[in-house]
Amino acid sequence: MNDRDQKAGSAFRAIGAIDYTVIFVRDMAAMRRFYEGVLGFALLRELSAGWIEYRVGANTLALATPSRTAADAPVPAGSAALQLAFKVPVADVDRCANELAQHGITLLSPPTDQAFGHRTLFFRDPDGNLLEIFADI
Repeated sequence: MNDRDQKAGSAFRAIGAIDYTVIFVRDMAAMRRFYEGVLGFALLRELSAGWIEYRVGANTLALATPSRTAADAPVPAGSAALQLAFKVPVADVDRCANELAQHGITLLSPPTDQAFGHRTLFFRDPDGNLLEIFADI
């Protein structure tokens, strides 16, 4: 039996989606101000001072202080731990860029039409994670 045959019967084939994403944070207060105040995400629930959840489409985005299951140290300052891409209608890419500018957020890349069929905009959250707003064009 080869690897392909073994994977065909794997229980992991039942995974159909990413249900939630957890960002381990260095500065919870700054991250919360950013995700709620700048991006406008509505608070879904706050389980503790170290765990805050937002609903983003069908998924949950959680901000967490490393502790319970993974006591990992947060990624060092100046290093992105992840990139999140948020899909919007094409006209909203430029509107998002304008709102970010109004909040004093530095754009890493202004709205740009990419050869691979996306209009993109890149910036960082307070912990340095790379964020992308994009639309199919």
